[in-house]
Amino acid sequence: MTYPRGFRAAGVAAGMKPSGSPDLALLLGDAGTTAAGVFTTNTVVAAPVTLSRKHLAAGGGRGVLVNSGQANAATGPRGEEDAVAAVAAAAAALGLAAADLLACSTGVIGEPLHLDRLLGAVPALVSELEVDGGAAFAAAILTTDTVVKQATADADAIRVGGAAKGVGMISPNLATMLAFVTTDAAVTAPEAQQLVRTSLAPAFNAITVDGCTSTNDTALLFASGAAGKEPVEPGGTRWRALASAIEEVGASLASQLIHDGEGVGHVLLVDVIGTANEAEARTVARAVADSPLVKTAAFGADPNPGRILQAVGATDVAFDPAGVNVWVGASKLVDSGTIPPAYFADDALRRAASAAMTEPEVVVRISLGEGPGASRILGCDLSYDYVRINGEYTT
Repeated sequence: MTYPRGFRAAGVAAGMKPSGSPDLALLLGDAGTTAAGVFTTNTVVAAPVTLSRKHLAAGGGRGVLVNSGQANAATGPRGEEDAVAAVAAAAAALGLAAADLLACSTGVIGEPLHLDRLLGAVPALVSELEVDGGAAFAAAILTTDTVVKQATADADAIRVGGAAKGVGMISPNLATMLAFVTTDAAVTAPEAQQLVRTSLAPAFNAITVDGCTSTNDTALLFASGAAGKEPVEPGGTRWRALASAIEEVGASLASQLIHDGEGVGHVLLVDVIGTANEAEARTVARAVADSPLVKTAAFGADPNPGRILQAVGATDVAFDPAGVNVWVGASKLVDSGTIPPAYFADDALRRAASAAMTEPEVVVRISLGEGPGASRILGCDLSYDYVRINGEYTT
């Protein structure tokens, strides 16, 4: 988070989580920092999302206050008041206007913020802001994550960094967890918004753990301008380099998220080609990655091509079933719409496909014709641990 110049960050234990681990984080950019973001498409929206949208619309967003432990969603008027109070307290301690800060929360939906504990920790949080505080920030935003998630990249003497959290309730739909990306490039807020939508959001739209879109999903980009370079203008060589660096950080964070998914033993790389356009390919890849039957098959290393076919055919994408080809690893399990009899008669074919499914990353390739559309979605298996983690989530 603080690899780019012009940023300080911190993370402390405020008692928001019963574990006593760090649970309150703050990122702050230098004066003049611009911000942009994308948020959940869920109709049930958490209070911090509403507040952040409002502050961004007003031109704010020099930094962000993040708590873990409580999502502050489905908390009614109290939740809205708590989000305002938390941001106001942090802004006052920093000598800023409330609109200068955005807010994010993650944790149990419906549980009110432990506001007294949060407010009591604000002075320590502000005092610990440091230029090397990115790791503390990344640790304090975690919930059921098992590791911190950070990434950096460079672009023509400009730096990009980021951190993210999220291992469950993740579905590719605009923004699918909490993600924070920083750069020391000089870009306006509208230009930052363009970069978020074209270079950052696509990476997070390409992952899915369980097909569930959260109430709190947020991806934010902050630009400090502290690189000391001329403003980056859209369309130029430096703009393309910056966009590429943001894409690199986003892709790294997205990959880290899916590999740390709740109970994940195998990551599914679902590649679809041959559709009329990219959107259709993404729809099919997403259906396969989200299918409980495919996910459980991946957990059991059971290639079962019929489960892949049912997921493909259940979409509203038009294709000729006789033109479908499917590979698991290097094994072709569907040939021109037909599962070869050898799959059932030749144990070697099944063994080869099953062996491919024991790898940490399982590649599933699906061809639906000769069209130009292509897309990749990163999914995962569905394990006993996923059921246990979520079965015990609030208990």
